[in-house]
Amino acid sequence: MNSFHEPMPGRAHWVYTHPRSNSLNRRLLRAGSAALSERYDVAVSDLYADGFQPALGERDLGSFAADPGSTSELTGKAYELGEVAPEVRREQERLAAAELLVLQFPLWWYGPPAMLKGWVDRVLQTGFAQGEFDESTGLPRRYGDGRLMGRKALIVVTAGDDQRTLGPRGISGDIETLLFPLTHGALWYVGIEALDLHVVYDADSLDEAGQEREAERLTTRISGLQDEPGRPYRRLLDGDYGRSSRALRTDIHPGRTDLAIHRRE
Repeated sequence: MNSFHEPMPGRAHWVYTHPRSNSLNRRLLRAGSAALSERYDVAVSDLYADGFQPALGERDLGSFAADPGSTSELTGKAYELGEVAPEVRREQERLAAAELLVLQFPLWWYGPPAMLKGWVDRVLQTGFAQGEFDESTGLPRRYGDGRLMGRKALIVVTAGDDQRTLGPRGISGDIETLLFPLTHGALWYVGIEALDLHVVYDADSLDEAGQEREAERLTTRISGLQDEPGRPYRRLLDGDYGRSSRALRTDIHPGRTDLAIHRRE
């Protein structure tokens, strides 16, 4: 097991992404983090309030900014030398300590806000979150085997659309598919297992009673998190994918191309 960043039991990191102080999301943050604090030592990162800079740039390459090579490679070299911006280092330290990650955000244009995407770009840095190879297979340690193995993530997302519109046949697309780049392409890539999504539908039309109901639903969900089973994806190293193609073997769910085929059975 890759235990480069061994999580500390009882630690959680809540990454909150919303620009308004009087929003439904703020209400959910207050209720949810209070409930989580009954079982965890919770660090909250309010990305807008903290002034987090989301755009990955030359400062993330440190002294290698002018060197040739891929950005991923150069950020890894910068990490090795400790050339990491203070706000990124803070997030990495909080994430490295946590056994539970909570990502909270509104669904904007059918994806996370740019602020959260920038958090992923800068914080899940080569050297910190991924970048190793398995010596026995020669395959990269990713998709279930990154440096952040042993953690779970709860995604709390508010959406203006209703549940049918964001369902499997909805015109806006299935929300599980819309957030696959986050749950699989980012979190599972570095070894973090996402729990079932926590979605607040029709968020823009909720009245006071509706907002209170959603706050209570979130606190109830959080109170039972420790008993929730994960929903793991297939690991790259388990043999379900071709070693050269990285595509799912043709004998597994033949003919299917939906993203659910990547769930472990």
